[in-house]
Amino acid sequence: MKTSKFYLSTLREAPSEAVIASHKLMLRAGITRKLGNGLYTYLPLGVRSLYKLEQIIREELDESGALEFKSTVIVPGEIWKESGRWETMGPQMLKAKNRGEQDMVVSPTAEEAYTAIVRDGLDSYKQLPVNLYQINTKYRDEIRPRYGVMRGREFIMMDAYSMHATQESLDETYEEYAKAYHKIFKRLGLKIIPVKADSGAMGGSGSEEFMVESPIGDDTLIICPKCGYAANAEKAACAQDNPPSVKTDAAPEEVATPNVFSIEDMEKFFNASPKTFIKALIYKATNCALDLTKVPGCEKWERVKDPAGDYYPTAFFCVLIRGDLDANEAKLAGLVKASEVELAEPEEVVAMSGASHGFVGPRKVNCPIIADLSIMTAKEDGTFEAQIHDAIAGAGKDGFHVKHIEPGRDFVPYMAADVRLAKEGDKCACCGETFYQKKGNELGHIFKLGQKYTKSMKVTFLAENGKPATPTMGCYGIGVDRTLASIIEANNDDHGIIWPMTVAPFQVCIVPIRYEGAMKEEADKIYEALKAAGIEVLLDDRNERPGVKFADMELIGIPLRITVGDKNLPNVEFKPRSAEKAELVPASEAAKKAEEFVKAELARLNG
Repeated sequence: MKTSKFYLSTLREAPSEAVIASHKLMLRAGITRKLGNGLYTYLPLGVRSLYKLEQIIREELDESGALEFKSTVIVPGEIWKESGRWETMGPQMLKAKNRGEQDMVVSPTAEEAYTAIVRDGLDSYKQLPVNLYQINTKYRDEIRPRYGVMRGREFIMMDAYSMHATQESLDETYEEYAKAYHKIFKRLGLKIIPVKADSGAMGGSGSEEFMVESPIGDDTLIICPKCGYAANAEKAACAQDNPPSVKTDAAPEEVATPNVFSIEDMEKFFNASPKTFIKALIYKATNCALDLTKVPGCEKWERVKDPAGDYYPTAFFCVLIRGDLDANEAKLAGLVKASEVELAEPEEVVAMSGASHGFVGPRKVNCPIIADLSIMTAKEDGTFEAQIHDAIAGAGKDGFHVKHIEPGRDFVPYMAADVRLAKEGDKCACCGETFYQKKGNELGHIFKLGQKYTKSMKVTFLAENGKPATPTMGCYGIGVDRTLASIIEANNDDHGIIWPMTVAPFQVCIVPIRYEGAMKEEADKIYEALKAAGIEVLLDDRNERPGVKFADMELIGIPLRITVGDKNLPNVEFKPRSAEKAELVPASEAAKKAEEFVKAELARLNG
C-alpha cells in the first residue's frame, strides 16, 4: 500500500481529554476518532490492527474446539425478563421499544441470547456440550466513560458460552479456554496475570480474570510473591490474624462518647488498639435473592415473586468487622446474592439501628447481622465461635459506646463469613508470606455459571438415563478494544506506538527521502519484492519533508522502517522501531533482510 492511496490522519497533539498513553496515541496516530461521549470509530489504520487481533482470537478458539456464531446486537427484552435480569441489570442496560411496542435491549452481554438460541434446538445429551463464541458489538451505558476505548459505551467483545450435561464436562471446557487465553495473550506480546475474581452480576461460582499490569488500572491485584497466589482485591482472601483476647464475664457498660465518631476518635478516647473494637456498618442491598422470610426484622420487607427466583428490591444488613479492617462490598454482594450493595443513607442507618453512623452497635439492630471472620466463625453444628472478646462497640444510641461486648452472649449473627478487604501487608492464607499489590486492567474473564440461566430460562434435555435434566453453563469473554489499547499502553515511547509484529497495521514501512529518481527506483524495487514475499508494507510516497515522514512512521508504530536516501545509496537504512539506531544494508539485500526480520518476530510471538 502506498500512502497516496491510504487514509493516513495523524495529529500533532492529542485532545486535552486524553490523559493516558493509549488514548492519546490512538487519536494522534489515526487509529480511532471520537464520534460521541464513549463512542469511537476505528479508522483504516486501526481496523487493520483490530482485525488482526480478532483473527488471533479466532485461531486459538477454533483450535481449542469452540465454534463461532453471531448473535444480533438488538435482542428481545422478553429473554431478559425470563432470566430475571430485566430489572436487576440496572441503568447501564440500554432499553428501547420497537414500533410494535415490544421491549428490546441493546446487548450489554449475551448470556440470555445464547441460552435462548441453544434451548430451541436442544433435545438430547448427545448434542452436548455446545461450545460457541462470537466477536460482536456490545453497549453498556457507562455513567463515566473514560480512557478512550479502554472504557467506552459501545465496545467489541469476544464472548463465548458453553452448555454441558455434567460438571466434569464444564470443568474441561473451562480449562481449555484458560489455555487458549494464555496463547492469545502471548501472541499479542502481553504479560498476563491470571487472578481469582468475583463473578459479579454474571453469577456463578468459579471465576478467573486475566489482568495486565497498568498504572491506570480499574482493579487492585493482591499477589503473594512466594506461592504465586493472585486475586482481584474484590475476591482476595487472606490469613486470619486475630490477636489473642480473653473472654470477660463483665456486663456491657455504656460510656458517654459525645464527640467520638471514627475509629481514630475511639483509639484516642479509649486509649486502646482498634483491634479491640467492633465496627458496625449498615449496608443496603439491591435485588437481594436470599430467603429472609424467617429472619427477625425482615418480615415486612417487600419480596418480589419472580420466575427466576424471588428477591427483595431493597434489603439491609449490619456488617460487623474488626476496627482496623475494612469491609469488601463485592464479597458482601456475592454473599447476600445482591446485584449491588452500598452503605445505607443516614436516615436508613437510624431506622435500622436506632443510632447515627459511628454509634451503631451489634446489640440494637433491626436487620440481619453478618459477622466477618475477625469477629466470629461458623462451626459445623451451625453455632458460632467468637474470635474477639471483651470488645468495644457502638451502643446503638447517639453519643454512646459500650465496653465488655462478648460475641455470642451479647449478639448472635445471621451468618459469619469472610467480608474483609484484603490489602498489601496482609498474610497469604496459602503460605503465610506477605502480600503486595499492583494496579491492573481486566482483559479477559472466564466463569463457571452453573445453572443460573438454564434454570431461569427453563432449558432441559433428555439425559442418558432417559430423564429430563438441566444443563450447566460456562461463560468466557475478552474485551477486544481494551486489549488493543493495552497493547499500546505496554508498547510505546516518546515518539509513538511500538506495535508487536502480530498486530501491527503494516509490518514494514519504506520511506524515501524524496520519491523521485534513484530513490524512487530503489524504493519501488524493495516495495515490490516485499509484496511478492507476502509482507505487509507501506510505501510513503508523499511529497513531505523527511522529518514529517519519520515522525508519522514512528507515531503509528510500524515495526520496521527502511529509509532510502541518495546520500546512502546503494545502501539503505534498516531500523527496527524499538532500536535506537539504524544500520546500513545494501539496497539489493534490504527486502530479504526485512522478510527474515518479520518472520523471526512472528515466530517469536506465535511460537
